[in-house]
Amino acid sequence: MSSALDKVEENIFKLTSPELKNQQTLPKDQVYNGFGCSGGNVSPELHWANAPKNTKSFAIVCHDPDAPKENGWYHWLVVNIPSNINSIKKGGKIDNSLETITDFNSSGYNGACPPKNHGIHHYNFTIYALDIETIDVDKNTKPIEVEAKIKSHAIAKAAIVGLFERK
Repeated sequence: MSSALDKVEENIFKLTSPELKNQQTLPKDQVYNGFGCSGGNVSPELHWANAPKNTKSFAIVCHDPDAPKENGWYHWLVVNIPSNINSIKKGGKIDNSLETITDFNSSGYNGACPPKNHGIHHYNFTIYALDIETIDVDKNTKPIEVEAKIKSHAIAKAAIVGLFERK
């Protein structure tokens, strides 16, 4: 028998992935291929559910707050995802969305590759539900500015934290 709390829990905005497990090591596919790392450099498959009813669009941010750089390191930013979309395929793109530049100075997903012997890094894959249809940015807007605009319109968020360390 389910309780009222179970029903509340079912309606919380959620992010899931067949590849990523929260607080677990990132699969090799989500690791960068370069700078001494040898991964697949492929974005993970993501699914989100239970967004607030007034959601007008979504945005995805993958950020490493442990990077030895002010404001951490941005690995992936996708904005203007239509509100009727609730997933992205592994290595996929979403029609009518925009991938802006990352701290790799290129758009699209760029995987984990922390400095050697720098300890465990946390890769926050976050989906934001937004109260507007489009974020006013272009492909070359600085990642920190893109995230600030996303957060200023966020009405809900959900995340999976992947871990990676290079020894």
